Amino acid sequence: MKVGILGGGQLARMIALAGYPLGLKFIVLDPDENAGAAGLSEHLHGAYDDPALLAQLAEKADVVTYEFENVPAHVAEFLASHTTVYPPANALAVAQDRLLEKKFFNEIGIGTAPYAAIDSLRDLQQAMPDIGYPAILKSRRMGYDGKGQVVLKSAADLESAWQSMQGAPSIVEGFVPFQREVSIIAARRPSGDIVFYPLSENQHSGGILRVAKACNSDAEQAMAEDYVRRLLEKLDYVGVIALELFDVDGRLLANEFAPRVHNSGHWSIEGSETSQFENHLRAILDLPLGSTQTRGQAGMVNFIGGLPDTRELLNLSHAHLHLYDKTPRKGRKVAHATVRTDDAKEFNTALKTLSTLAQRVDNS
Repeated sequence: MKVGILGGGQLARMIALAGYPLGLKFIVLDPDENAGAAGLSEHLHGAYDDPALLAQLAEKADVVTYEFENVPAHVAEFLASHTTVYPPANALAVAQDRLLEKKFFNEIGIGTAPYAAIDSLRDLQQAMPDIGYPAILKSRRMGYDGKGQVVLKSAADLESAWQSMQGAPSIVEGFVPFQREVSIIAARRPSGDIVFYPLSENQHSGGILRVAKACNSDAEQAMAEDYVRRLLEKLDYVGVIALELFDVDGRLLANEFAPRVHNSGHWSIEGSETSQFENHLRAILDLPLGSTQTRGQAGMVNFIGGLPDTRELLNLSHAHLHLYDKTPRKGRKVAHATVRTDDAKEFNTALKTLSTLAQRVDNS
């Protein structure tokens, strides 16, 4: 069985690593000749919308998936007419447009921050009395890890913020007074079977995820599962999905969803009975889904732009290092380390030490 992946970065790499014990083979399409997953798969080197390469991918792969949501939706639709593609193209289309995404959340009864569509400076000026300050202006399409976003602190920021969008269709969102940021990851098979991972509590800085830790027996778990189930069933979704949420006094508001495996679930590699990467493969191949039970305390730390000394990392008890085979550069995720232990004190100490090491080499 051969799995095709649009994108050959670290997520594709971790999908492939999870698939080899299952006897799977992989083929990735990526424009980077040094794509991180290239050494673990057949690599089609070229543009995501190259007709000849897409035809090869469709011919060689039994099922196609993707590692990031900015793959052109028409590419997924083309592949779906020639082979099986999961998650479905409609989920990709919704996730790619922040306005459609917010409307979709509201249509299925999931609350969000106040928002408004913005297509001109006048639109922005007229929206702000209802949205209020502070707020954030975002391009509707593209952008990740804080890119394509401008914080609005007062009316004096509006003109320059809109100019920075360069006329791109945008959305303005009010700030949410949240106590914490969380995400829930789930997997669904074509048959409709669903499994949920424990909530992950996430720490961001500069729009980039820095630390994530599993929250066993969290008070908001049932609410998060209800929300993500609504997403999965409405979209007739297959594969792993991540729903990012704000916790506001025990009420969860949706931020965005990712139709793919997700950075906040990397702790599941060592920290769960079945990782998100293996369950994604099980889901898209319609195999029985594995247990998502957490194995004690689990969490992870990202390394952005640079790496500490590998020996220093490996010397830490309960730490597991994952290198992405990527050249360090400003703002780039080059590795992560997970922590797993049954002892809460040891877990907190290890996670804190890893965070300190990550901050020391941070280049974001």
